[in-house]
Amino acid sequence: MRAAPLIMPDSDRAELERWVRSSTMKAGLVQRARIVLLVADGVAHTEIARRLSISRQTVINWRSRYESGGVDGLHDEDRSGRPRVLDRDKVITTTLAPPPKKYGVTHWSSRLLANHLGIGYGTVARVWREHGVQPWRAETFKFSTDPELVGKVTDIVGLYLDPPENAIVLCVDEKSQIQALDRTAPTLPMQIGIPERQTHDYVRNGTTTLFVALDIATGKVTGICRPRHRHQEFLVFLKHVARAYPDRELHLVMDNYATHKKQEVRDWLAANPRIHIHFTPTSASWMNLVEVWFGIIERQAIHRGTFRNVRDLTTKIRAFINGWNPRAQPFVWTKTADQILNKANRPKTSNAGH
Repeated sequence: MRAAPLIMPDSDRAELERWVRSSTMKAGLVQRARIVLLVADGVAHTEIARRLSISRQTVINWRSRYESGGVDGLHDEDRSGRPRVLDRDKVITTTLAPPPKKYGVTHWSSRLLANHLGIGYGTVARVWREHGVQPWRAETFKFSTDPELVGKVTDIVGLYLDPPENAIVLCVDEKSQIQALDRTAPTLPMQIGIPERQTHDYVRNGTTTLFVALDIATGKVTGICRPRHRHQEFLVFLKHVARAYPDRELHLVMDNYATHKKQEVRDWLAANPRIHIHFTPTSASWMNLVEVWFGIIERQAIHRGTFRNVRDLTTKIRAFINGWNPRAQPFVWTKTADQILNKANRPKTSNAGH
């Protein structure tokens, strides 16, 4: 016997059609809307069940729910039983405190905390996600205690954001103790579905120091390798930079390493007044943009390289610099001095006694 037709107001049809088109509506509500719309279009219950891969009784049940409660009747009803009780504040408070000494660990894991509180570890993990708590992570920090912090930050940021007219700003530093490492077996090349593979052990074949000056306006670098890391080598490099940029006013940004402040270096700078030195604050060598470039050469040329001797290593470094300069891009600084100093002088946020 065919069921009686379902009469649906236009407002209900428009609402249910909106459910079906929605990309954020729950899948269960979308299916119920399709069921009721098909019933209202006169499609037989059996045919609806076949199209939607559900039972005929499911179609009948949701039709009945709509007839008795309208569109609101298609929503889930409250389930019987005692509501779940979870003290989220206790989970977070316990997480932020060090684990008891009896556990012998430095931080909580979800399973350890769940066992400690007598709840499921999945519940702990969900609460951590909801509150952005990640006990397994740790980061480093250090505040500069340089008494000239404000002046140095303002000076260097000013160079980056508004360099002197007709002058060149160079970020200068050295990457010392670069090891020429040779693997104990040949590297296996990358294949489809298989990454490049290297042996975990290696042979040390000596070290070199890379001295670099980065022109922030162009991204090009001037660099030389030397076997040692002393003021003598640094002075040789400064003279190399001076020859690379003749008759131009140079502003060099560098850190407070003792080599940079040797009397011989200061005497040479005094004899070359077109070269101006700008020191970064102590514990703030990250303000030197050449550190970014050192990270690039490490990842792209050194870390995965194999070098039978120091000459192989220096040849690879020179090849990277020669390939880098034609495709170099400017290094752009974005933070203002006020933004940096506001973070450096952040107020205390914790009075923990441990």
